[in-house]
Amino acid sequence: MKLPFVLVNMAMTADGKIATANRAVSTFTSRRDFEHLLELRATADAVMSGARTVGKESVNLGPGPARYRRRRLESGLAEYNLRIVASGSGSVSPRAEIFRRRFSPVIVLASERAAQGKLKRLREVADEVRVCGEKEIDFRRAFAWLREKWNVRRLLCEGGGELNEALFRAGLVDELHLTLSPKIFGGRHAPTIADGQGAMKLRDATQLALKSVRRAGAELFLVYEVLKRGQQS
Repeated sequence: MKLPFVLVNMAMTADGKIATANRAVSTFTSRRDFEHLLELRATADAVMSGARTVGKESVNLGPGPARYRRRRLESGLAEYNLRIVASGSGSVSPRAEIFRRRFSPVIVLASERAAQGKLKRLREVADEVRVCGEKEIDFRRAFAWLREKWNVRRLLCEGGGELNEALFRAGLVDELHLTLSPKIFGGRHAPTIADGQGAMKLRDATQLALKSVRRAGAELFLVYEVLKRGQQS
C-alpha cells in the first residue's frame, strides 16, 4: 500500500502550547515563521488541517502569493495544492472560508459517525467527501486512497493537536517541523501539538531524531525525522 510522505508543521510556545486555553490566541509567531509555512506548502501536493483549524475565518490552505506558486511550477507541481479537511464527525461548517475559495479541489475526510445530513451538506460544497473508518478516520486507508486517486505523494499537515496525535499514533508521520517561540501561555487546558488519546506507555511514544536546528531572531526552527518502529531503540 503506497502512502504519501507526511510532514507535520507546527509552532508552539516554550511551554508546548499552540494556543491559549480559550483558543483566542493561536497566531503568535513571526513573519519568518509564516514564510516557512508557505515554503513548506510549496513542496506539498496536498495540505491538510482539522475542522477546528479550517473553521477560522482566514484559513484557506492555499499556496499563497504568486512567488510560491511559481516555485511549485518550477519544481513540477501543480500551481495550487489540493486541500484536505479532516473532520471525523463532519462538524466542519459548509460556510467555512475554505469552501468559498475555489482555486483548487477541497476534500473532506470523515468517519461513519458523521451524520448523513452533515455529509450531504458537505458534499454540496466540497469536491469530494471520503468516509474512512467507523468511530474515527482511518488515516492509513484515507492516505492510500489520496495517493492512488489524487496522486498525493507529499502531504503537509498543519494541525490541530488532535489530528496530529492521530497521525503520530497511526505511525503515518515522516517528518516534524517545529517552530519554538519564546513565550509562555500556561493553562491546563491549552492545546498542544499532539492532544487526543496519547500514549499510555513509554514504549508507545513516538520517537524523533533531530535533523536540523536553525535560529531566526528569537525563534528556533527545528526539523525532526520521525523514527519508525524498526528504527527505534
